[in-house]
Amino acid sequence: MKLVTWNVNSVKARLERVMSFIDREQPDILCIQELKVSDDAFPHDEMEGAGYFHAVHGQKTYNGVAILSKLELADVAKGIPDGAEDDQARFVTANTAGIRVICVYVPNGKKVGTESYAYKLEWFKRLSSYLHRDMNPAEKIVLCGDLNVAPDDRDVANPEKWATSVLCHEDARDEFESLRHWGLTDVFREHHPEGHVYSWWDYRMLGFPKGDGLRIDHILATQPLAGLCTGARVDRNERKGKLPSDHAPVIAEFDM
Repeated sequence: MKLVTWNVNSVKARLERVMSFIDREQPDILCIQELKVSDDAFPHDEMEGAGYFHAVHGQKTYNGVAILSKLELADVAKGIPDGAEDDQARFVTANTAGIRVICVYVPNGKKVGTESYAYKLEWFKRLSSYLHRDMNPAEKIVLCGDLNVAPDDRDVANPEKWATSVLCHEDARDEFESLRHWGLTDVFREHHPEGHVYSWWDYRMLGFPKGDGLRIDHILATQPLAGLCTGARVDRNERKGKLPSDHAPVIAEFDM
């Protein structure tokens, strides 16, 4: 089974690239973030034509997440099911292929010390509470998406430059670790323990040509699923060429 997570930074702007990627890689499950379209503006016909069932939690202009699967989706939930008022489309979950898939787009946080950063940390706490309350780490579960955290300095090309940023600050890293300690394995790290493989490069700072990358897109799995992971990689080619997203797809394969 091939599972992919990819922040596409506008599914409308990147639709040709997404469809080409699907045709080439044929993922069994594709989780995409930052759709930047409402549910009704999502390219439903194109995805169905490519053979994918899909669950979409969209939002016009901002955010938005979706799960695509070659197999049917069941028990779909949109938004963290905790009763909190939150109008940002950042969470969707469904059962498919014998696993529970959770696709998230964690807030960036903008700048440490701001209300946006406080919202990011609180959103992480809500996600952790959801896992503890509603999920069981003994089951096959994958949580993936743009978590907007580089877990440690192995995931940052220039650690000193980014040390105090919202992507590397110790508070954000602590929240990421809290997720993992519930019972999630960073399957990419398992296959690349040395690090220095990145999934995001800032447009504004010419991050990609300068090699100034960070690994902030993740596939985290409970042990019953993580133990079946046979490999993981980043498709750097999707960060090249015409109109790329600032993120590249992260791909993991499982012997299922």
